[in-house]
Amino acid sequence: MDANPPPQIPLSWPPEDALTLDWIHSLTTTLEWASWKLPPSGLPSVLPVPVLLRLLLTASNILHKEPNCLRVDPQGEETSVVVVGDVHGQLHDVLFLLKDAGFPSDKRFFVFNGDYVDRGAWGVETFLILLAWKVFLPERVYLLRGNHESKYCTSVYGFEKEVMEKYGEQGKQVYRKFLRCFEGLPLASIIAGNVYTAHGGVFRGAALTPSKRSKRKKGRKPIAVADSNSLRLGSLEELLKARRTVLDPPWEGSNLIPGDVLWSDPSLNPGLSPNNERGIGLLWGPDCTEEFLKKNKFKLIIRSHEGPDARDKRQDLKGMHEGYTIDHVVESGRLITLFSAPDYPQFQATEDRYNNQGAYIVLSPPDYSTPTFHSFDAVKPRPKVNPYYDFEEVIDSDEELDLKAMESSTSVEDLTPI
Repeated sequence: MDANPPPQIPLSWPPEDALTLDWIHSLTTTLEWASWKLPPSGLPSVLPVPVLLRLLLTASNILHKEPNCLRVDPQGEETSVVVVGDVHGQLHDVLFLLKDAGFPSDKRFFVFNGDYVDRGAWGVETFLILLAWKVFLPERVYLLRGNHESKYCTSVYGFEKEVMEKYGEQGKQVYRKFLRCFEGLPLASIIAGNVYTAHGGVFRGAALTPSKRSKRKKGRKPIAVADSNSLRLGSLEELLKARRTVLDPPWEGSNLIPGDVLWSDPSLNPGLSPNNERGIGLLWGPDCTEEFLKKNKFKLIIRSHEGPDARDKRQDLKGMHEGYTIDHVVESGRLITLFSAPDYPQFQATEDRYNNQGAYIVLSPPDYSTPTFHSFDAVKPRPKVNPYYDFEEVIDSDEELDLKAMESSTSVEDLTPI
């Protein structure tokens, strides 16, 4: 990395909110330089809080207006769509991916499948760069939500502490604005009418029953709960009606579907069943993949959510060594798991590493349903930095969750205003 600092620091917000390619380039080079040359607490000297908050607010206003399930409709014989899985704050690998795939443009759409933060040391920088692209090309860059874009996960897996160490006394305000932005991230996308993408995967349709009258406040509608004895696949209409702004459990009523979309995993066993390993979401079999594809006339499902650490515990499915796996092959199409963070996790409790590759997918015309896989190695060396969570204690893959703690705060509105 060049030892000379970027020429335009500290960064200032562009006049009239007009983000340009030059501004995004300045943001990117500045944040990359800072990751090598400055301590975490030095980040405000190059990216002041007012500029950061302005970017978060501008992007959040765009995201909150988008539907739960986006329609991504590329046009033209030369237009491609790049799909990206979990990146987990691995800034330098994300920068390599963007360069390797080709930056977003009128002819190159991007769909990011969530988990931008946590575990890796540069969640702030990674997410902000992607937000800048979203603001610059809102109809070419799509950012979906992952399960780590939540209050609970960011408090356990490092992002909250990362924000506090980088922005000090203003950290609480900055963190709260990040959470508000997370609330706006859509849950899923449909690409060219043929490809469904979501972080975890499919979801149930809730069998709705009213809550007990004694627990209902006057003038408030009954809360709907799911009947666990009659699990069925949900519809796109139900997905569109879900309340995605909730950050954490309880998953019930219209809040139930986001939990499934963000936390569910595929299985080789048929049917739908509770995802007991994670404590949230579903497990679904190849028969459910076929039903979902056929019902919606899709040809492909691309989901993420499982890295090499998760797959290391699952002998029924393939490992994540190349950054992707093909989990279900059925009559109507395929189910793919895509993971874009190589050499993951950045901090590991044992000397042995997974040394996995990351991957991204390119979808091309005419029907965008035939994926081309691009695996890549981690950028090394990485800058030396301390972890923001106790990775020796929190080594499981989002499993054995403290559901009571998650239910204690379900929305950013519950946080103390700054």
